[in-house]
Amino acid sequence: MPANLATLRSDIEHALAGRVVAPFTYRDRNALPAVPTGITEIDELTGGLPRGALTEIYGPACSGRTSLLFSALAARTAQGESCALIDGCDTFDPHSAEAAGVDLKKLLWVRCKNIDQALRSTDLLLQSGGFGFIATDLTDVVPRLVRQVPLDSWFRFRRAVEDTPAILVLLDQESNAKTCASLVLRMDAQPACWIKTAPEPSANRAPLSVGLLLDGTAARAEVSRSRMQRAARMHSRGNAGWADRSSSETIFRTKAKWDSPEAAPPRSVPPV
Repeated sequence: MPANLATLRSDIEHALAGRVVAPFTYRDRNALPAVPTGITEIDELTGGLPRGALTEIYGPACSGRTSLLFSALAARTAQGESCALIDGCDTFDPHSAEAAGVDLKKLLWVRCKNIDQALRSTDLLLQSGGFGFIATDLTDVVPRLVRQVPLDSWFRFRRAVEDTPAILVLLDQESNAKTCASLVLRMDAQPACWIKTAPEPSANRAPLSVGLLLDGTAARAEVSRSRMQRAARMHSRGNAGWADRSSSETIFRTKAKWDSPEAAPPRSVPPV
């Protein structure tokens, strides 16, 4: 059987000679350049978002997906890059994005009404070029509809972004493009942090009168797949200075912004 396979492989290579170079060699890059997301914990965990590749970020509602997206958009627009957001269900809030530091003058907002429009828009923008960061947000699309997207669509997007300086990010509730993505992050919500806005209860004050104000949220990010880390391990194998990462997850926090933050005392309480 091995001899037959070797003969078949030799015949195929001979038939494709001059047209396809090394048809049985995996074409993915050994090392992908990456850019920071603006969140230190995520950058230390992943090395950043790879250019010329597809990154998938998935998780349930309130899991930190939007915070990560806004941070990445803010980082890219701050560098003067043109960015595009394909909004699968027209739920993007530009005011929140601007408050997070996104330069809206550098952002193309494509408002879609269904998943078909979102996929077609992604395809067109990838083919047109000119964008350093393209995000397709399908987090509010019914997961059943996203699961019905043919696998070759994700492969086509991956091939379209390869050998370009663009960053392609897919956001959804479930992982649907894991086999095509160079980086896959799973997001989960963590307990929120609160600050007290009223004194401790006393004999003359009802216990429920002690108020709490949201101080910030937390999210856990786990690397489900990373070709960058795998390539780094292969490249550094045998290097005495290489220390393999023992953890594939991290927790990052976001700070709540209020119109009058000075009204709340700095005293904090444990997460609930």
